[in-house]
Amino acid sequence: MALVQPGSRTAAGGGRKRIRVNGVPRRASGLADAFRVVVFAPEEMLLIAGSPSLRRAALDRLATSRYPSYGPALSTYGRALQQRNGLLRAIREATATRDQLRYWDRPFLDAGGEVVAARLRVLDELAAPLAAAHAEIAPDEAARSALGLRYETNATAHPGELPRDALARRLAETAEKEAWNGSTLVGPHRDDIAFLLEGRNLAGFASRGQQRTAILAFKLAELDLLASLDGRPPLLLLDDVFSELDPERRSHLVRRIAELPQAFVTTTTLDDLDPALLAIATTWEVVAAESGAILRGPGAPMPGALARGTPASPASPVP
Repeated sequence: MALVQPGSRTAAGGGRKRIRVNGVPRRASGLADAFRVVVFAPEEMLLIAGSPSLRRAALDRLATSRYPSYGPALSTYGRALQQRNGLLRAIREATATRDQLRYWDRPFLDAGGEVVAARLRVLDELAAPLAAAHAEIAPDEAARSALGLRYETNATAHPGELPRDALARRLAETAEKEAWNGSTLVGPHRDDIAFLLEGRNLAGFASRGQQRTAILAFKLAELDLLASLDGRPPLLLLDDVFSELDPERRSHLVRRIAELPQAFVTTTTLDDLDPALLAIATTWEVVAAESGAILRGPGAPMPGALARGTPASPASPVP
C-alpha cells in the first residue's frame, strides 16, 4: 500500500509543496496510480449545465487513469494546438505562411486522433456502470430511461473513418476560416459530452435533483471503472452530497457508500447527513482555534493547522 505524504511548504508564505510516496519525492501529476480519488463537491453541479471544458476535464482525468499513453498524447496535442494558434495569428497578420503549419499539423492530428479515440473508449466503458449506478440511486427514473453519455464533436467521423482521418478532413475544410479567425476551429479542445435521459440533454430540461442524481451516478460509475483496474476502489470524497436528494435517493446512496472500504463525507451540520450513514460512520469535527483549526474525533483531539479560518465542519469517514 502506497503512503502519500504531503510535505511542508518550501518557504514561508510560498505556495509550492513537496509530495512523497513511500518517502520518494513525486510530482502531483504522477499521483494518479498511487492515490486514486473520486470527488463530489458542490461545484460538481456545474458538470452538466456548465462549460464544456468541465466535462472534457472530467473525461480526461478518467482517461488518464485508464490509459498510460493518454496523458502524454493530451500534452502533445496541447503543445501542437498552442503552436498552430500562434502561427494562425501570424498568418492573419501576414507575418507567416500556411506552409509553416504543416510542421505542427502532424502532431496535432496524431495526438488529437488518439485523444478522441481514447475518450470514445472511456465513454463506451462507462455506459454499463453509469446506467447501473443511475438505476441504483433512482430506480423509478431509470425504469423509464437509462442515463447515457454522448460525445459531441465538430469532427464527426464518417462510417469506417478513424478519428484522426475525420479530424484531418475537417482541418482541411476549415482552413480558410482558421486563417481568417487566427485560431484552430476543430479538434478535441472544442468537443463536448452530453448527459442524456429519454434521448434529451439533461442540461436543457432536468431539475437540480435530477442533475445531482446524474452527476452522482457518473461519479459512482467512475469509481467502479477505476476499481476494475486492479480491484482497489478509489477513495470517495463527498461534500454536501445529500442536499436536494429525496429520501429514497438518499437511502440508495447510503447503501452504496456503505459497501465501500472507505469514504469521506463532509457537511456543515450533522443534521444534513442521513441517519443510516451516521449509524455506521466515525465522526470528526473541524473546530476553529487561535492557531487555525483543530480536528476533534474519537479519543483525544488532534491538533494541527488544517484550514485557517474554516468554520466547524463535521467530517464523517465511512469505514
